[in-house]
Amino acid sequence: MSVEEKFDNAKDKVAGKAKEVEGKVTGDKGREAEGKTQNLFGKAKDKFVDAADAVKDKTEDAVDAVKDGIDNLKK
Repeated sequence: MSVEEKFDNAKDKVAGKAKEVEGKVTGDKGREAEGKTQNLFGKAKDKFVDAADAVKDKTEDAVDAVKDGIDNLKK
């Protein structure tokens, strides 16, 4: 996960939590729900990027294994 992605996701989580607290304090259920949604969106983006990174790593491992297999066949 890049620094920009981490920052963007953290920004969503913090802003969402702030809106949620604001909604609770003011009794604004809509604002509270908006904050919860934004917070969850930031967390979901974290999970998505983590999953994408894991897939990329596994793909690179598979490519390396195939290359190694080909190199061994050439010997």
